[in-house]
Amino acid sequence: MGSMSKNHTEVDAKALEEMVAANDTGARVPVGWSGKLLLGVALFWSLFQLWIASPLPFYDWPMIGSFGIFNDTEVRAIHLAFAIFLAFTAYPALASSPRNKIPLYDVVLCLVGTFCASYIFIFYDQLSSRPGLPIAQDLMVSAVGLLLLLEAARRTLGPPLMIVAIVFIVYSVAGPYMPEIIAHKGVTLAELADHQWITTEGVFGIALGVSSNFVFLFVLFGALLDKAGAGNYFIQVAFSLLGHMRGGPAKAAVVSSGLTGLISGSSIANVVTTGTFTIPMMKRVGFSSEKAGAVEVASSVNGQIMPPVMGAAAFLMVEYVGISYVDVITHAFLPALISYIALIYIVHLEALKLGMEGMPRRAAIKPWHLRLIGVLSGFLVTVAIAAIVYYGIGWIKPTFGEYAFTIIAVLLLAVYLFLLKVASKVPDLSLDDPNKPMVELPEVGRTVKSGLHFLLPVVLLVWCLMVERLSPGLSAFWATVLMMIILVTQRPILSFFRQQNNFAAKWSEGFNDLIDGLIVGARNMIGIGIATATAGIIVGAVSQTGVGSVLADLVEILSMGNILLMLVLTAVLSLILGMGLPTTANYIVVSSLLAPVVVSLGQESGLIVPLIAVHLFVFYFGIMADVTPPVGLASFAAAAVSGGDPIRTGFVAFNYSLRTAVLPFLFIFNTDLLLIDVSWLEGIQVFIIATVAILVFSSAMQGYFIIRSRWYESLLLLLIAFSLFRPGFWMDRIESPYQQISPSELVENAYNLQLGNELRLWIEGEDSVGDARSFLIKLTLNEGDSLISSGVELITSGGNVVVDFVGYDSVAEQAGLQFDQIITGVEVPQDQPPKQLIYLPVLALLALVMVAQRRRRATIITSKLALASSVSSAQRRSRIKMITRRQKLK
Repeated sequence: MGSMSKNHTEVDAKALEEMVAANDTGARVPVGWSGKLLLGVALFWSLFQLWIASPLPFYDWPMIGSFGIFNDTEVRAIHLAFAIFLAFTAYPALASSPRNKIPLYDVVLCLVGTFCASYIFIFYDQLSSRPGLPIAQDLMVSAVGLLLLLEAARRTLGPPLMIVAIVFIVYSVAGPYMPEIIAHKGVTLAELADHQWITTEGVFGIALGVSSNFVFLFVLFGALLDKAGAGNYFIQVAFSLLGHMRGGPAKAAVVSSGLTGLISGSSIANVVTTGTFTIPMMKRVGFSSEKAGAVEVASSVNGQIMPPVMGAAAFLMVEYVGISYVDVITHAFLPALISYIALIYIVHLEALKLGMEGMPRRAAIKPWHLRLIGVLSGFLVTVAIAAIVYYGIGWIKPTFGEYAFTIIAVLLLAVYLFLLKVASKVPDLSLDDPNKPMVELPEVGRTVKSGLHFLLPVVLLVWCLMVERLSPGLSAFWATVLMMIILVTQRPILSFFRQQNNFAAKWSEGFNDLIDGLIVGARNMIGIGIATATAGIIVGAVSQTGVGSVLADLVEILSMGNILLMLVLTAVLSLILGMGLPTTANYIVVSSLLAPVVVSLGQESGLIVPLIAVHLFVFYFGIMADVTPPVGLASFAAAAVSGGDPIRTGFVAFNYSLRTAVLPFLFIFNTDLLLIDVSWLEGIQVFIIATVAILVFSSAMQGYFIIRSRWYESLLLLLIAFSLFRPGFWMDRIESPYQQISPSELVENAYNLQLGNELRLWIEGEDSVGDARSFLIKLTLNEGDSLISSGVELITSGGNVVVDFVGYDSVAEQAGLQFDQIITGVEVPQDQPPKQLIYLPVLALLALVMVAQRRRRATIITSKLALASSVSSAQRRSRIKMITRRQKLK
């Protein structure tokens, strides 16, 4: 029996490895020369990306000077050439294709595809000398390149993305033959090939540029961090800290998956990496197979909304929205954090419903006040260290000038050696076998000390991004360099501190780990590189055909001009496309098609929606597709680990993820959740209230607060959660924040009218294709500025107030004002009571629900105690079960 169990475990492990390989790294593992070629090319790709990200190409080398400098277009071409080469060598064409060798036809396809992808690099000078005038050779290479890219997308990502790209190619060519509502003049095959392949509007556009400049290094950094053992370290630390709580393994799974999500862009890999350990542990303490799998799915998928990587979407938002990377992760941080807090709370509620206890700890649990003092002490020590580092480096840089870099590097090395000295005093962490019987949790102190040096590259990455304000690519480069040093040196240095005499073997192991990490990082990028290039076809079709404005009309018709219905349609489209497209490609496609539409229709409905809010909205629903049954791949991966039913796992995971689905709708209407135009104190208040609101919402959806809720209590909790998230909704109905004034007052008092810092104007004008539209714009004035100083002049013509002049790059032009627009309405701010006053009655209502549930719980406990004193033990158990069952039914 034990042998059968062992064999079954090995089969499951093998199946999981194949699932991850098929989705992330490629299912083919050739032997012999072809295997060495595959690994060699992957290694060289990683080295090439490190080279172009480093300052080394710009260094004035003795005798040879600078070399190896490439512009963005050349880098994109080389990047795609590597991706296509590895796509045809690492991914078999069919299920029946050989896995242990590369067939001759794949060798031919990979070489032809590599040539086509690198064509604009090889012939860059000739192409730049004849822009817009492709010759027959250009068109032939473009056509073959597009076909091979589509085949590479089919192999690495499955048919859906390929099919969507083909649909847009057909739409580009067959525009005149389309139904009238979506028809356009059409493009020739020559124009299509040139636009999609030779220019940077299509395949070699922004998305591929983000993949080559930013995403690769972050994926490589995550691969190296995991290879060093950081993934196992995060899991063990989470279990040691949280495993003793109710449903502790599930809470640890949420935290460890969130930490893994910081460095991983793949929800499936995240499920398999952490799930093989966490799911069996959750089952040990009483979770069913489906619930254990669902917790892992919900937490792993949410790893993609957690900055700094966010499944590569953070870097795409930088380019598409036009704001800095720091701003992107600032806006994305709070929703991701409260979503994870809510998932931990959901796990807690499940544990309460099932009457679970935590796992036993090795050491005695300290009283609560000592634990609180310990947490506060740790926080204060961390703040003190952060302040010393911040002000210390701020002093070193101006004091030592050009030597500052060397001094900081030496100090960093000293900290690294100190942390390794601390780690050498405790045993190395080993993966606990999840198939063994219940064991004690790892000791907190020893577990934390064993891997503190893994935090150094993460701290360096955050420091470079947030403090030094380096580019994401350069920040990831320096963090990756430190990670490479750690990977090679940690084993021999630990061996030295432990006085072991196996330095040569440890150096060899470290070097082999580095090579493996570089190869795995490159293979993890194959799918992302192909996805961003293929999504570029869709983006190119949008720019070439003008389908964006057509789609705006179509969405407006379907939504009947209702902003909420339009958001629902956008969410449904993201979910449908996300069932077949990877997260990155789905985000590119839907944001290219619908983000401008949502902003435009929002203006027409009187709602000013920031572009970053729309992009995050699309991204959130794109990742929800990994959970949504019946196709959610992450649910299938979790079910393979847990042994549960994948469809039921998907439905439970979707229920757990409803808190993630509701957040995008909320931050569209309340941008405070994205920390837009919010001070530090306001940000703290928003975090506290939003956390309470999401916990109340989670309680309502789970039907359990202090005790199992009645239906009307769940409805009240939903109302409370909505009111906490959007207090302005109720306050605006009590007292409007704006006062209507006549547009003629703007003309009469243009020089001396000071309207505060916000002016809302209803405009009648034209859209980008000349169609009439009515919309709202927000004109923000500096304190004390008049309307004239904002760069706009108005006149009265035929009873209308018309825009007569708009200054170039003025505040008015940036707001959207243009010559000859008609101003039909003006809204100016007026005094309104603070919207936070709504919290008072809402919190009072929450207190009433809590009191009612506490009384009901006390009544049930009293009934059980009365039973215990009046009946035999057998009868007592029977009646307690009956009362509990009745309570659950209620």
